[in-house]
Amino acid sequence: MGLSKVSNIEALVKQIKEEMLPDIDPYSFVSASAYDTAWLAMVPADSDQTCPMFKECLEWVVNNQTKVGCWGECVDTIDTLSATLACVIAIHKWSIGPNNIKRGLDFVQENAEKILRKTEDHFPRWFTIIFPGMIELARKVGIQLAFPSQLNAFLLDIFHKRQLLLDTEELIGNQYYPPLLSYLEALPPSYDVSERDITMNLNGDGSLFQSPAATASAFMATGNERSLSYLQTVVGRCANGVPPTFPMDEELIRLCLVNQLQRLGLANHFTHEIEEILVQIYRNYKTLEWLDKASNNIVDVGIQLHKDSLAFRLLRMHGYSISPRHFCWFLNNQEVRAQIQENQGYFTISMLNVYRATDLMFPGENEVEEARSFCRKVLEKITLKDSSLASTGLNKM
Repeated sequence: MGLSKVSNIEALVKQIKEEMLPDIDPYSFVSASAYDTAWLAMVPADSDQTCPMFKECLEWVVNNQTKVGCWGECVDTIDTLSATLACVIAIHKWSIGPNNIKRGLDFVQENAEKILRKTEDHFPRWFTIIFPGMIELARKVGIQLAFPSQLNAFLLDIFHKRQLLLDTEELIGNQYYPPLLSYLEALPPSYDVSERDITMNLNGDGSLFQSPAATASAFMATGNERSLSYLQTVVGRCANGVPPTFPMDEELIRLCLVNQLQRLGLANHFTHEIEEILVQIYRNYKTLEWLDKASNNIVDVGIQLHKDSLAFRLLRMHGYSISPRHFCWFLNNQEVRAQIQENQGYFTISMLNVYRATDLMFPGENEVEEARSFCRKVLEKITLKDSSLASTGLNKM
């Protein structure tokens, strides 16, 4: 490698160090959700219903359209379709950016078939709910959508599958997670959701399942002050677009950053910064009582498993002495094991991370072997289920 390239890399590393680890807000490392940011951009100001309450969110939407006209990190995935429609609706609501709207609609109409065909008959549950909801909302506010005629039957099938979900699932039920109410912003007008349904299910922080999009919709429907406070907090912490869920575990964000640096082969440039993070994580794990990690909340369980398994793997890789009990705690909790078995799709990422952590097993660590066996069985069931759904044409949960 030439000296000029080396000096360029060193200059970039120095710039990154000055702007990131370890003092900057961890939320600055979290990718913004165009979909959720668009929903906050739709919230009108209390004093003037003709302008947005969160102008910074609307500005983010206007300024973050890609060159090809869509919104989102990947231009050829199904989430891009929902995000782009939501952003177009937000811009249209405030009668600005006609060029942004045209480019967004052109992208959706020209690429929907190609993107949808890639995942044909194998859409995740969230997409089956959200995508038809965004199409309906766009048409309701007067946005003209003209999909290719050959896609009409396909779209009708997606709408039909959405209706089956709405007919068979409860608004708040234990069969599927997250429940239908967590997709409040995308539910059709014909689906009767009362103000009481919303307010009775708000979290203590005023959010609806810690979803910025659903909470924005909840606030517009109820005017609940706690929901407003939550939205204001989200925007205050996440000025550069809001995340898909809030709040997030800040230690987990830092662990993910360390993991990403290692995956990219850049860890040797950030040795000191990584060590500072891991020293603090290790100190916390040594002082916290692992038995207190059990929770009845499925979200908390999933996040805790993800965090603990990632921490265990990174700490062992860096020579720290850490007991497997810090991520194998779920084995001794029958309720948690039952939650994982009943909501396998939701725990896919958590189980994959636990399985990866077991790669760093020492001889004689029977609980790690048990965790590996448990995760393997869950992941195999998920794989078999996905294969079955692909062959039968049913939706993945």
